Amino acid sequence: MGFTQLDKDSGLTTLNSYLEGKSYIESYSPSQADVAVFKALNHKVPDHSKYPHAARWYNHIASYSEEFSSLPGDSTHDASHYGPEVVVEGTREVKKEADDDDDVDLFGSSDEEDDEEVERQKAERLAAYHAKKAAKPKVIAKSMVTLDVKPWDDTTDMAEMEKCVKTIQLDGLVWGACKLVPVGYGINKLQISCVVEDDKVGVDDLEEKITAFEDYVQSVDVASFNKL
Repeated sequence: MGFTQLDKDSGLTTLNSYLEGKSYIESYSPSQADVAVFKALNHKVPDHSKYPHAARWYNHIASYSEEFSSLPGDSTHDASHYGPEVVVEGTREVKKEADDDDDVDLFGSSDEEDDEEVERQKAERLAAYHAKKAAKPKVIAKSMVTLDVKPWDDTTDMAEMEKCVKTIQLDGLVWGACKLVPVGYGINKLQISCVVEDDKVGVDDLEEKITAFEDYVQSVDVASFNKL
């Protein structure tokens, strides 16, 4: 039963058919069932032209690779534990054999209570997973930027220029070291570094604010830009 021979066309065909109307191997969110089948593919991405549904699912589950261990479900099962009741073996379909006694409920008993308990446990594990994911601190993207601030001529008060530049205070902006760099003919440029939060501070906006000090600043160039 379950998914087998995923290194062959027959196994991939079964997986592709199974996922035609599904987003996940089980339930409505990623779980250890998806992890088991994903690992069984051994890093081989299904050919999208032949197995579009399997390829879509594979690329989606790959985005959870760093969170595999935290996904709900039993991580001890392999791919053969999951999937349709009919699996492909070679070129022949083999139906899952069931014990005849399992088809007869001698006492008319119901599995509704067991099903409710299973669903309750799944809901609890899923809620715990989402709570853990929500509690993870958001990674703040930052960049180190070095700017070349050029004066009009050698009579420009560079100390005053530096003071003006550093009066620019923005949420997500931290000014760093600065120095004067000779450019020739007795003229120096102000080279100043800063750290910016990418979502809050745009370099173009920062350049515009600096050039607004037109009594001192002729132009601003980005000398370097590095993601942190």
